Amino acid sequence: MRSPLLLTSVIAGALLAGSIVLIAQDGPQDGPVQGSSGSTDSVARPRTKPAQPADDTTDDDSNAPIPSKLKPNNHKDDDNTASFQVEANLVTVDVAVVDNRDRFIPNIPKGNFRVLEDDVPQQIKSFSMGEAPMTVAMLVEFSNKWQRYGGQTWYQTLQAAYGFVQTLKPQDYVAVIAYDMHPEILSDFSQDRRKTEEAMSRLRIPGFSESNLFDALVDTEERMKGIEGRKAILLLSTGVDTFSKLTFDKARKIIQEDAVPVYAIGLMQALRIMSNMSGSQEIGFLQADNEMRTFAKETGGQSFFPRFTGEFPSIYSAIQQSLRNQYTIGYSPTNTARDGKFRKIKVELVNPQGDPLKVSDEKGKPIKYRIICKAGYNAPHTVE
Repeated sequence: MRSPLLLTSVIAGALLAGSIVLIAQDGPQDGPVQGSSGSTDSVARPRTKPAQPADDTTDDDSNAPIPSKLKPNNHKDDDNTASFQVEANLVTVDVAVVDNRDRFIPNIPKGNFRVLEDDVPQQIKSFSMGEAPMTVAMLVEFSNKWQRYGGQTWYQTLQAAYGFVQTLKPQDYVAVIAYDMHPEILSDFSQDRRKTEEAMSRLRIPGFSESNLFDALVDTEERMKGIEGRKAILLLSTGVDTFSKLTFDKARKIIQEDAVPVYAIGLMQALRIMSNMSGSQEIGFLQADNEMRTFAKETGGQSFFPRFTGEFPSIYSAIQQSLRNQYTIGYSPTNTARDGKFRKIKVELVNPQGDPLKVSDEKGKPIKYRIICKAGYNAPHTVE
């Protein structure tokens, strides 16, 4: 799902010789970003651009976000020059309505949607439904702690990763990132499945025993938040975090603000049931499952905890249904304060009387449904 995208236009004017000149900024462009592992690969949608000369003098910016040319106009004229600023906000929300089997429910009219921001109803300005290519970063836990070479979890991890790649369409973009102590970008976003297969072939023998989920997930979210289009993170993980620098609360806040949807698939479910785990170990896994559920829910994604291999195809289908088929709703928030505070978003289905909408199938039987969308967004700050 595309995260609510805040489009802000900053119009600066200068009153010179009785005329007003409006200067608009360039649109955002993705540039190369150095990976956290030291790789020069970037997590960004590929663009068809002429090759740029390498710059060996650039400082290490492995933790820098994807650069953007969308910056405020800092041009200042003489002290006698008057200036003014006009600002307009449009919040976009990607919404999926699914039944109790996670199947997308299509053809719901615009009039049946109600959007609330901080419990205040908003007027819908734009509305559309369609199918679009996916941009997915596949974040795979691959540590010696659980994915020992030849082990059951090692096999399940590879099976889940390869299985998802095989469901992608030619126009979809996918990047492969593995993490243990640090995240490592194995392949950048590409439609070339040969590059993806080459990256997957490196998932053979794990290295470190650490499994720093929080750091890896935040790093991937930070690098993806500037990418346009329908994007998501597919997280294949046990959910266990060992020695991340970030705590769960800090990671949760950052991930909630970046709002790149997380689709989490919990590993080792069957193995945990069959093995005789101690009480403390079992509690640790239950906590890990809850944390993955939280990351998915608050970003507008979904979480899955399969016990059998046969569940994977239906999981992949649910993810693609949710990502490809969405309602895109746009509204101008009634709260125009540019204070940088978090604004909660809630989407409801209502009938003309304002009561909850009842959905039925072709046989007239009622359908239980749920609405998947982002939990909210951070309001912009005032731009000087």
